[in-house]
Amino acid sequence: MAAVVVGTGETRLIILRGNSASGKSSVAAGLRERFGRGLALVGQDNLRRIVLRERDRPGAANIGLIDLTARYALDAGFHVVVEGILYADHYGEMLAQLRADHHGPTHGYYLDVPFEETLARHTTKPIADEVTETQLREWYRVRDLLPGGVETVIGADRGLHQIVDRIMNETGLVDLPAVDR
Repeated sequence: MAAVVVGTGETRLIILRGNSASGKSSVAAGLRERFGRGLALVGQDNLRRIVLRERDRPGAANIGLIDLTARYALDAGFHVVVEGILYADHYGEMLAQLRADHHGPTHGYYLDVPFEETLARHTTKPIADEVTETQLREWYRVRDLLPGGVETVIGADRGLHQIVDRIMNETGLVDLPAVDR
């Protein structure tokens, strides 16, 4: 299948993955806050749980919706952060094709947080009363990395501001102007 070029040579695609409560959404929000307008957040939880109210399973509709939303935003000139648990066996093929099709720089990050830290962070989330420790254990996957070494692993020893700074620098977003939209 021939690649379908998406985005431009200037658009940045950032794929941010990790277990529940690893900090993905906070990092994505920090990137948006730091960069300003022109950075689209494509959140798995929003599209899967809110828009579609769908369970996370192979072949589910949210996989295509995440892909379509990211592609649309890139083609519209936005830099894009795709963030979520995004299990490698469910989302890996879609993410690999999106990476291959993106014309500009693409960066992948995996937030690697031990289960004990995940559990502690989970207690501070609004859904803490809805999701049990047993459920968190069932969802948790140790280093569920995408094949090919396409992700930079960031450990729990880094704070939110350090992670945002690192991604802003490594992706080149720090040197790009926000877009007045």
